[in-house]
Amino acid sequence: MTAEQIDYDALMQANLARVFGERDAVRRISAIAKIYADDAVLYEPHAAATGHVAINQAVDALLSSLPAGFVFTAIGPAVGHHGIGRLRWQSGPPNGPVAVTGTDVAHFQGDLIHSLYVFLDPAGA
Repeated sequence: MTAEQIDYDALMQANLARVFGERDAVRRISAIAKIYADDAVLYEPHAAATGHVAINQAVDALLSSLPAGFVFTAIGPAVGHHGIGRLRWQSGPPNGPVAVTGTDVAHFQGDLIHSLYVFLDPAGA
């Protein structure tokens, strides 16, 4: 698959919903296996995780630190070119105030995420 054939929006939306939106670790690791390369790296502002198991653990730790009702939603479609995609997102309680916003930037190899960089917007941005 060439970079021009990557469905950036579908893959990054799936990552937001099926990985960062999934609180069940068994379902999440299954999604990670379908969305991420085996040697993928997740880069968060203060940590990094390499491989499916470590990514699953990092997302589990993140979700465990958030209130149970928090959800992640996309702010518009993901865009990308030349193997790099970007998706803006927000998180907070359903139908409630937005608590945090950010941007995911992914590097793809074929149709799999090889690295994902999570950027959090400064408060009030």
